Amino acid sequence: MADELVRQAQRFINTTYGTVPGISKVPEDGRTGWSTMYALTRCLQYELGITALSDSFGPTTLAALASKWPSIDRNSAPSANVVRIIQSGLYCKGYDGGNIDGIYSDRVAAAVGRLKADAGVASAYPGGAVVPKLFKALLNMDPYVVVGGGSESVRSIQQWMNAKYVGRRNYFIVPCDGNFSRDVQKALMFAVQYEIGMSDDVANGFFGPGTQSGIRNNPVSLGSSGTWVQLFSAAMVFNKRPGVAFTSSFDATLAARTGDFQAFVKLPVTGRGDFQTWASLLVSTGDATRKGTAFDCVSQVTPARADALRAAGYTTVGRYLCNVANTSLNKIIQPGELDVIFSKGLRVFPIYQTWGGSAKYFKEEQGQVDAFSAIEWARYHGFRDGTRIYFAVDFDALDYQITDNVIPHFHGVHRTIMENSNYNVGIYGPRNACTRVSEAGFASASFVSDMSTGFSGNLGFPMPENWAFDQIATVTVGSGSSAIEIDNNIASGLDPGQGAVDPGVPNTRLDVDFDLKQKDALLADIQHYLESIGVPETGGSGLTDKDNATIIGYTTTTAFEKVMAYDWLFTRLARTLRIRKALIQAPVLWEIRKWNALDELADQAVKLGVKDDCSTGLGQIFAWVAIAARNYCIDQGIIHGDRLTVAKDRAAVWKQLNGDDQYNISSVAYLTIYNSFQSGLDRPTLDTSEQDTQTLLARYNGEGPDARNYGVQLMGLYRTMEKYYAPQRGL
Repeated sequence: MADELVRQAQRFINTTYGTVPGISKVPEDGRTGWSTMYALTRCLQYELGITALSDSFGPTTLAALASKWPSIDRNSAPSANVVRIIQSGLYCKGYDGGNIDGIYSDRVAAAVGRLKADAGVASAYPGGAVVPKLFKALLNMDPYVVVGGGSESVRSIQQWMNAKYVGRRNYFIVPCDGNFSRDVQKALMFAVQYEIGMSDDVANGFFGPGTQSGIRNNPVSLGSSGTWVQLFSAAMVFNKRPGVAFTSSFDATLAARTGDFQAFVKLPVTGRGDFQTWASLLVSTGDATRKGTAFDCVSQVTPARADALRAAGYTTVGRYLCNVANTSLNKIIQPGELDVIFSKGLRVFPIYQTWGGSAKYFKEEQGQVDAFSAIEWARYHGFRDGTRIYFAVDFDALDYQITDNVIPHFHGVHRTIMENSNYNVGIYGPRNACTRVSEAGFASASFVSDMSTGFSGNLGFPMPENWAFDQIATVTVGSGSSAIEIDNNIASGLDPGQGAVDPGVPNTRLDVDFDLKQKDALLADIQHYLESIGVPETGGSGLTDKDNATIIGYTTTTAFEKVMAYDWLFTRLARTLRIRKALIQAPVLWEIRKWNALDELADQAVKLGVKDDCSTGLGQIFAWVAIAARNYCIDQGIIHGDRLTVAKDRAAVWKQLNGDDQYNISSVAYLTIYNSFQSGLDRPTLDTSEQDTQTLLARYNGEGPDARNYGVQLMGLYRTMEKYYAPQRGL
């Protein structure tokens, strides 16, 4: 919602500084955002005489403020515009800054006082003056009231830290919004370092040797009291440990909750705030020297390496299902490697990763592609039903990227895995990505990339509740021929890995994605074939008006383009079902090309409740037919899900067939298999004869002479497609 006072602040920026080089005009939309805060920061820098203007309120800006205007109030305000910048910042923070008139009034002073109180620094900075660190806090997007589901308990700790440590040189006011975050985590680390006794020149917010040594020297346990207990309980609260209160006394309740946390992260359960417990609370790796029982690696586990790994205490290995196209890294499980792993008493969990190194990779369609590929490779290696496959998010996904990219991607993964296999979905990635994807219901276990301690998705986020493996350090095990570099993982026991596999399913002779360089040639051949049987490029399928112009209908080209847009899905369905994709594509292309106004009228009749069912969507399928086909495939173990009934599910299925192209195409594939049963044929395979193929194509349109003619027409279309598909798959 737009705020008129914020709009006034934006107008002030544009009218006063709009022509200043380095200060861009901001939208006057009345919405507080970083663009407005960055502009106000640049305005302040301009008033300070800084020539290199920047969005960052960094050391240069802070030092200039401390030197020129260490305290700004009604008596010391350097100029009306500086006061207007303060008033604008207050508006953007939700405080009453008075009119943007350049007068440091009682209203301005009162608003500044309220900001200090909300931030917990009223005692450190008494009165109504703006001091440099408060100015820095004013010109950012940090809230100082509880927002976004934050807790008062966390807010009280944020205020306490601000009050206690704001006088230290490198400690800056953190948000007091009740939410644990990257900045709050770093502030907690500074607080620990200050209590260790580090000077401002030494304290840096990192979990280095000096910090680790200081923590070892300051354990807390039952009966302890004081600031160290406050910091420890704060860390427990930040890590969302249930039943923990911020306290200065280490009582029996805190000891019990400490033991619970230790059990959760697989530390020795002592109930004491010892070094390893502190480490697990403060940094994503915890104590990176801990010995794990699981590992993942890109190298082959040979017999010699397996012996070395077993001797080092490892029992479970994470290995990759496949290589990445157009790369030289050979990380795929090697022939015979699983036999070695099992014979040496190791278990294995599979990882699927092609790239996944930036947000742009992640989208729902790519998730479906990855899932189909993972199913194929898991079957190639012989992984049994129930195996959990971990799909990788191998970058520092920001929260909005998880919302916009990662969660839709895993929706595609989960949807595809659940329908087309008996495998389970896991996620590999930073803590926040793992937690949010799991809470969305799209992953049942997390393989946490905690080794990336600097990731914003790890800093300020607790360990996911469903963590199975915790990746904490890269180490080398063995020597000579037994040497292997691995990532050392702590195992929670949630996923024991697999101790055996079945004979693998070859992935040769399967269809491949269409080579788009041959797209024009295929279209030309399809056009030529359809014209030969009386289906021209345009017309011939739709109704016509009095001038014989097509009212509704697709051209051959638009029908072809629609099918090619989903070639990725046709290909992966065909590979998973081990049939020819032309067998699925031919009827879909035909039905799109033949779609007309009568089909649209039938659809509208169902939508209006006049009819219960009609053929609909790309493949022109009745809901009752799709239900029968899906139920048959479920009964045969070909796909997975709950059986449907016409009485209860017809409306919902019809809606999906009509509005979800991917659901419709999948239903065509399952109907093809069901039609083999209906026709008394064996289930279609990669080697189904042309005669049986024609029978299946005919059955798509029912039975009788018209259906047989339909099969003849579609067989020609099938052959046209196979002319291109067979050479591309190497046959």
